[in-house]
Amino acid sequence: MTYEPIWGPIIAWYLFLAGLGGGAFVTSVFIRFRHPECTRLIRTGRIIAPAVVIIGLCLLMFDAHAGFMHPLRFALLLTNFGSVMTWGVVFLAAFVVLALVALLLDLLKKPVWQWLDIAGMVMGLCVAIYTGCLLGVCQGFPLWNNALLPVLFLVSAVSTGMAAVLLAGVFVAPEEFNAVASLKKFHFWLPVVEIALVMALLFITASNPSPAGWNSVMALLCGDWAVTFWVLFIAVGLVIPIALECWMLWIATPVVEESRTGQMISGFSDLGVLVGGFVLRLMIVSAALPITIVQPWIF
Repeated sequence: MTYEPIWGPIIAWYLFLAGLGGGAFVTSVFIRFRHPECTRLIRTGRIIAPAVVIIGLCLLMFDAHAGFMHPLRFALLLTNFGSVMTWGVVFLAAFVVLALVALLLDLLKKPVWQWLDIAGMVMGLCVAIYTGCLLGVCQGFPLWNNALLPVLFLVSAVSTGMAAVLLAGVFVAPEEFNAVASLKKFHFWLPVVEIALVMALLFITASNPSPAGWNSVMALLCGDWAVTFWVLFIAVGLVIPIALECWMLWIATPVVEESRTGQMISGFSDLGVLVGGFVLRLMIVSAALPITIVQPWIF
C-alpha cells in the first residue's frame, strides 16, 4: 500500500507566502530603524507583506474546498483557543490588519507610528513561527513533530522576506539597495543558520524510533526527493546564495559591489533564496511519512 500525502503544493505555497509576508514586514521595520533614509525599500516591504499573505490565505481557502462557499467555518476556529489553528487565525488576522494600516499611512505620506511597526513585526514573527507549529502538532509524522521545525521556518521566513525586499529593491530602488549594507550582512548569515537547522532536523527525525522518521529522511537524501533536495534546496537555495554573497560582501571591491552587475548578482542570489524557501516547505509537506500503527487481531 502506498501513502498519499494529506497536503500538497497549495499548502506549501500557503506556508511559504505566509512566512515570506511576515519576514518582509520584519525587513521593512529593520530598514526603518537602521536605514530610515531608504523610504522606497521600506515601502516595498510594506507592500509585499500583506499582499503575499492575502494571496496565501486565498490559496488556503481554495484548498479547503468549502472555504469560499462557507467562509464562516473559518470564523468558528476562533472558538477553540486550545488549537494551533485558532492562534494562527488570530496572528494572521492581526498581522494583515496592522500591515495594511501601515501601508495605507505610508502611501498617504503620513508618519507610520512606531508602535504600529513594532506590533506588526511581532505579529509577523508569530505568523512565521505558527507555520511550523501548524505541522508540528501532527504527532504521527516524525518529520513534522519536531521542536526545531518552527525555528527552521522562522529563520527561513525572515530570510525569504529579506530576499524578496532586496530582490525588488534591485529594480525599484537600486541606490537604496547599495545603502543597506547592514541588512545584506545580516541576511548573509541566515542561510548558514538554515543549513545547520536542516541538518539537526534530519538527524533528529532519522533517530526517531519509528521507521517513518528514517524513511522520510531517506526520501529526501537519496529517494524520490533527492534531486529536489540537493539541487533546488541545498545548491540553488543555500550554497550558491552563500557563495555569491560572500564574494560580493567581503571579496569584491566596492565599485564592483555597487555596480549594476553586482546588483544583478545579488538579485540572483536572492532569487535562489526564494526558490529554496518554497522548496523547503514543499519537501517538508510532501516527504513526511506517518507512523504506521498496527492494530492487533482480537480473537
